[in-house]
Amino acid sequence: MAETTQLSGSCMCGACSFTATPSGQGAGACHCGMCRHWSGGIFMSVDCGNSVEFAEGSPVKSYKASDWGERLFCGECGSSLVWQLQDGSMQNASIQCFDKPGQFDLSVEVFIDNKPANYALAGERNTMTEAEVIALFAQNAEGQS
Repeated sequence: MAETTQLSGSCMCGACSFTATPSGQGAGACHCGMCRHWSGGIFMSVDCGNSVEFAEGSPVKSYKASDWGERLFCGECGSSLVWQLQDGSMQNASIQCFDKPGQFDLSVEVFIDNKPANYALAGERNTMTEAEVIALFAQNAEGQS
């Protein structure tokens, strides 16, 4: 997939549809408690920069779950759609919203120290602990003026 390929995605019921341009083929898996509760398991997403655009009339709802992040979901069926920074500058769309979620290579697992012991994903990839992820967000926030 080319870096400029725009994809279409939607929720389970189709009420929320969107377009997004993933920044590459690498997807991430988040094992934090919030993502596990929100998605009902592992939240697997792809970085779309700030390119997610919902169709007019999409009943998108949001939940501010932390000081910096917000979770977008369908107001009709409840499907998990996008995790984003509250200012919308960084958006990670659920790979499950796209027709071919298998097109994305799983390249990183975050909050790996919060992963329940009853499952493991196949293959090798980069991993980050909760402390490493929080430090990265803090570092990025300090670099902004």
